[in-house]
Amino acid sequence: MTFRALGGVGGRKPELPIVDGILFGEPLLDSVAAHELSAPLRNVGQPYVGVTTDGTVRKGLYHLADTGLSAKAAVEAARTFLALLPENERMVSQLAMESDDWRLWTNAFPMWTAKGLRLDRISGEKRDLAMAVVKESLSAEGWDSVRNCMKLNGALGGLVGAYQDTLTEYAYNFTIFGDPNGIDPWGWQLMGHHVDLNCVFVGTQLVLAPVFLGAEPNFALNGPYAGTRALDLETDRGLALRRALTSDQESAFLQGRSLLARDLPPELGGPFNGRHLAGAGKDNLVLPYEGIRGDDLTEEQRRLLLSLIEVYVSRLPAGHAALKRLQIKEYLDETRFVWRGKHDDVSAFYYRIHSPVLLVEYDNHPGIFLDNEEPERFHVHTIVREPNGNDYGKNLLAQHYALHHS
Repeated sequence: MTFRALGGVGGRKPELPIVDGILFGEPLLDSVAAHELSAPLRNVGQPYVGVTTDGTVRKGLYHLADTGLSAKAAVEAARTFLALLPENERMVSQLAMESDDWRLWTNAFPMWTAKGLRLDRISGEKRDLAMAVVKESLSAEGWDSVRNCMKLNGALGGLVGAYQDTLTEYAYNFTIFGDPNGIDPWGWQLMGHHVDLNCVFVGTQLVLAPVFLGAEPNFALNGPYAGTRALDLETDRGLALRRALTSDQESAFLQGRSLLARDLPPELGGPFNGRHLAGAGKDNLVLPYEGIRGDDLTEEQRRLLLSLIEVYVSRLPAGHAALKRLQIKEYLDETRFVWRGKHDDVSAFYYRIHSPVLLVEYDNHPGIFLDNEEPERFHVHTIVREPNGNDYGKNLLAQHYALHHS
């Protein structure tokens, strides 16, 4: 496996108009790139619906309940963080729960002034407290995945030798929404290159969606981050399921055997979104079901599907993950799985898991900062959403407000 940084020795200089973490769109006007990267700006102006199969939200999927689980540690971490901020920093780092800024995120680089506090511009004490909020809201596995993707962003900066104000470990904006008083709904967002998390607390319930985690490359061989890896299980368990599917089943799930640009429809060959359909700016995506159904899988194949889903669900704290597993199993028969690409040890691929209550996409991409013109296994993007209106916890929030604030 070899690659070269575009800005490295012997490579050409990167040409993306990114300065201090902001993408300046003028050089990209009238291009496919500009359209893709500006999607969040168009998205936030549309009334929120959620990801659906036909434009209509399926009702009765999410239920307001007392789980008996405590968010005390996350609440205390958030309150400690906010208490340390002077008024000017708190004004930009704490927004109203109903703010549309929830939906203004990108896994690339914003074409707008990002909300929240940028972690590499505040003191180490404040940064550690912000990250404590993230840590207390995730499982150990989720925390490790997030931190490794952040570190690999820093490793990428060292590898390309450019964008030193952008490709860093802490070039991420952190925002608190609502009042973490232990009673009212509240949440937080961490946004930046390859790491975007939206976490919402409604009573004793927790929603972690949308979540974007990625890396280019997904490992570091040298430098201060040597040995850091990310998204291996997302890759390996996807391959395990694909390899368990038979040639007789391919007509139901296989969308193509190649991720090469020449073999793809133009809308799936872009360098930024690739095969991803549900990424940044796609809160109201209409995505009909495609692929093989869960009830058409063998017991072993269903086990492997659940094992793959577990990688994404296990980012939640244990109690919340257990509840999400039960919900997913309830709709396992109608859960769909699609695959595009090969399934050997090196080739790039894409897969999607789509159920009424879960949408997962995994994709390998070409180089943005590295020199590979075609998708490679070492550049990974993943997205997780809660379809039918519960991204950002919006379905549960609507039920909460109807019950308590009518």
